[in-house]
Amino acid sequence: MMRNFTLFLLMYCSCLVINGYAQQTETATSGNKPAWWKEAVVYQLYPRSFKDSDGDGVGDLKGIISKLDYLESLGINAVWLNPIFSSPNDDNGYDVSDYRNIMKEFGTMQDFDDLLAGLHKRNIKLVLDMVLNHSSDEHEWFKQAKSSRSNPYRNYYHWWPEEKGKPTPRYSFFDVNSDAWKYEPATKSYYLHYFSQKQPDLNWENEKLRNEVYDMMKFWLDKGIDGLRMDAFQYVSKDTTWKKYPLGYEKDIIKYYGMGPNLHQYLREMNAKVMSKYNMMTVAEGAGSTLEDAHALVDEDRKELNMAYHFEIMDIGNDPKGYQLTELKKAFSKWDHSFAEKGWLAIFLANHDVPRMVSKYGNDRPEFRSFSSKLLTTLIMTMRGTPFYFNGDELGMSNIKFDKIEDYRDIATINAYKSAKARGENLNAFMDKQKFISRDNTRTPFQWNDSTNAGFTSGTPWIKVNPNYKTVNVAVEEKDPESELSYFKKMVALRKSSPVLIYGDYKVFDVENPDVYGYTRMQGAAKMLVLLNFSTKSIYYPLDKNINVAGARMLMNNYKNQAAILNHQVDLKPWQALVFQLN
Repeated sequence: MMRNFTLFLLMYCSCLVINGYAQQTETATSGNKPAWWKEAVVYQLYPRSFKDSDGDGVGDLKGIISKLDYLESLGINAVWLNPIFSSPNDDNGYDVSDYRNIMKEFGTMQDFDDLLAGLHKRNIKLVLDMVLNHSSDEHEWFKQAKSSRSNPYRNYYHWWPEEKGKPTPRYSFFDVNSDAWKYEPATKSYYLHYFSQKQPDLNWENEKLRNEVYDMMKFWLDKGIDGLRMDAFQYVSKDTTWKKYPLGYEKDIIKYYGMGPNLHQYLREMNAKVMSKYNMMTVAEGAGSTLEDAHALVDEDRKELNMAYHFEIMDIGNDPKGYQLTELKKAFSKWDHSFAEKGWLAIFLANHDVPRMVSKYGNDRPEFRSFSSKLLTTLIMTMRGTPFYFNGDELGMSNIKFDKIEDYRDIATINAYKSAKARGENLNAFMDKQKFISRDNTRTPFQWNDSTNAGFTSGTPWIKVNPNYKTVNVAVEEKDPESELSYFKKMVALRKSSPVLIYGDYKVFDVENPDVYGYTRMQGAAKMLVLLNFSTKSIYYPLDKNINVAGARMLMNNYKNQAAILNHQVDLKPWQALVFQLN
């Protein structure tokens, strides 16, 4: 069956496949120039939780190397690797103590070189996660900076001297008291930390610091990596007049913290000194507050970044009671419309900072988990933009939903709990929300098989394994042609062989329908129709009269039944996803 499906894709494809990438044979109708990073499927890999090779309970580079054949089997084109640099792990590697070395728990530089070679051998590119807004307080730069006010590294960070009185208030995302200024007694000064106290913010206003960062980026690019994802980069430029912000500003934090006064200057400088020298992909976490902000970051003539990674869609669905599908449709459609002719978007529903996509946007009840997981995969793989897909979602992994705060490892959850307790808040209500929203839900060990600890480690895992690993795992799903994993591979194959899904025009219809998300993708003679039932009920759905469905052929269906368009209507099962080729 799979062989026939692949043969069909090859016959259907109107493109050339060179080095694993679909290359356009004609100019893209959207006006965007073809590029490898537009045509890639990016797989986000969380190394701490992927595969442990030495039994210490922590995933590592040798563990990833042992699973390279699995990565190749997925059909993905690129791996985005979360931080692997030396770190005391206050924030799971997002607190870097040495940007040119590998975290001891993860292995050695030789292991990294072997990993990179192994990926490239399989025509998979590697994108590294760069933490450039802040370092660890254990970085040598900060150790020097805090030793005296006259130290050469002092201006690598932001300081407020005690004699000026209390600093202008600034909000911290991870601090127990939400205070972004930490007093350092050795030099009688406060330092700035937008995140935890162990993550002091780097001073990008200092040209020497910027050049150090550029040299470090070139160090990794010269090794042969293929791209950079820049963590929290929209925050790096600060208004160093430290003016007072209005009461409640933290509720609209990106407006005040993002897109600082010199951000574009720094990006253009970085592009000229680093990015323009390599055939690479660049994406910064965040895209400002507006569509205009995003375009300013990634439009080609700006000579800054390649791709916008915005969070508007991620802000939908954060309420455990659910969300409105119309919100999701309007957000996807707004961003696609804005970027139809210029710029490029990342498409994603999950990453290491949010819950599992099937628990947030789908339905993780046993009877619907598999179908809704496949539906969400269909959405990601049929939208215009570069798909970013988080490891484990291809298996339909779901939230673990810890009952006790002692089970959590994420500093954001732990400090938020301490803060809620200090304020006398309802801790049961707090814990119920964390079961839905905590970042640790996506950080549980990857589920390889039904053996102890899901085959992740022979030791004690750094965080507990989801109990559903007995049935949700690679070993089980690789044998099942109807599994989430098998479906994911088919969707990746369809996308990679279909230029219309990469560059084609997107048109949504019936936007106000609360249950069904329907849209077409069109490029020249190639046309596809996507229908997604985001509900637990069967729906007899009438199609838009303007869509010509005569001779429509079904390409994908997350159910076994043979779905068809009859009398311009489709019988949609709960959480059913359908993709049709139109004439």
